[in-house]
Amino acid sequence: MPLSSSDIDHDAHGLAALVQRGDIHPLELVDATIAAIESTQSDLNAVITPMFEQARAEARSYEAKDSRGLFGGVPYLLKDIRASYAGVPTSSGSALLRDAVLDYDSEIVIRHKRAGLICVGKTNTPELGLTATTEPHAFGPTKNPWNLERTPGGSSGGAAAAVAAHVVSVAHASDGGGSIRIPAACCGLVGLKPTRGRNPLGPDAGDVMNGLVVEHILSRTVRDSAGILDVTAGPDVGDPYWAPPAERSFTRELFIEPGQLRIAMSMDSPLGTPVHEDCVKAVKHTGIMLEDLGHHVEVATPEYDDEVFRKAFTTIWFANLAATINEHPQVVGREVSESDYEPFTWLHYERGKQTSGTDYVRAVTLLQVISRQVAAFFERYDLWLTPTLASPPPPLGFLHPGPRVVDLRPFASRVKEFVPFTQLANATGQPAISLPLHWNDDNLPIGSHLTARFGEESTLLRVAAQLELDKPWKEHKPPYNALS
Repeated sequence: MPLSSSDIDHDAHGLAALVQRGDIHPLELVDATIAAIESTQSDLNAVITPMFEQARAEARSYEAKDSRGLFGGVPYLLKDIRASYAGVPTSSGSALLRDAVLDYDSEIVIRHKRAGLICVGKTNTPELGLTATTEPHAFGPTKNPWNLERTPGGSSGGAAAAVAAHVVSVAHASDGGGSIRIPAACCGLVGLKPTRGRNPLGPDAGDVMNGLVVEHILSRTVRDSAGILDVTAGPDVGDPYWAPPAERSFTRELFIEPGQLRIAMSMDSPLGTPVHEDCVKAVKHTGIMLEDLGHHVEVATPEYDDEVFRKAFTTIWFANLAATINEHPQVVGREVSESDYEPFTWLHYERGKQTSGTDYVRAVTLLQVISRQVAAFFERYDLWLTPTLASPPPPLGFLHPGPRVVDLRPFASRVKEFVPFTQLANATGQPAISLPLHWNDDNLPIGSHLTARFGEESTLLRVAAQLELDKPWKEHKPPYNALS
């Protein structure tokens, strides 16, 4: 019997339950996912590396496995940066690396496989994950399923577009300055950035960008975000540090009342730049919801020097970018030059090369000082509520230049003004989540952003579960989706 749209309109937990009951075979799910990718690819351009035959082979062998795992037989997508899948290219959104193949799996991929997830392809990302929109010159732009003229965000934009369009229930994502939460806000999804050290980054690194980068997923439900974290969290052999052990499973946290929390709320950009009225409205609405749920909400914001923060943050970012590009000759077997990269990438590479060792150490120290200032704020408050972004998703081409644009400065300024809220949690290592609690008059999703104390995903997940129950977003489907 062919699958119906109601069969695949499930989150990962729901699909796993269908498989476990024998209602659906993993091969049926994989074939349905392949069909969904093919039917939406011309509109969305979310998947740049199909892994269809590998996924079918994995699904066929499913019954022979000794252990099915919590998500046995559920298809998913892998972001095409950092996380390696043996024998499959990891391009990082770059034409130079289009054929770069490793012969091993990243630890997080090993854990995905152990949980029974089946990878059907790799998703589009900006070159080297550099921007807040997914418009790489090598692979073309990914489009937002809520409006094909708008950005899905970045750098996990391909992942977000695929999940929002019901191509897959979950997709791997990573976040070094908001790259899980930005596309979650743009595409109406749940985007949890876990605590620093919660998920492994090995075997290639112990940390990435001095702890700014974490990996997790994008999902349509809070329980999927919690459940996938249950199967991926925990230290890897040789990790330099790891997050405090969780008291119980993250899925279990969804069923525990958070109690009355003290929540700070901010609506102003720390840059002093405008915040769109839709984003302000969304935060005010979320604040009212939280008060109605019994929490205490008041206007407050942590005190730190944002100019110092941003200079230190970008110093670390661009120095790491330069170090990454300096390794590319070993990857591709030849010297590289400006013509191998997008102009935006090369501009920031040149900036990163100018960073001295003392500049870098100073930047790390400054972020640590600011992290202590922010931690003191969280001694008074349990959560901090802000907009995820300073505006609804803008048109494609607004945040990233095409190959023939000479003046790159307006694009850099627009990115900075679009994303003033998310980077702080990367610097402090705190968990943060974007939730789709509001849609504007143009039917574009607007994210609400919550940050918790270091190591306290539990608080975020409990409150997120409350909000999801209070105002379910499951029935919100974008105009471009695989179910129609």
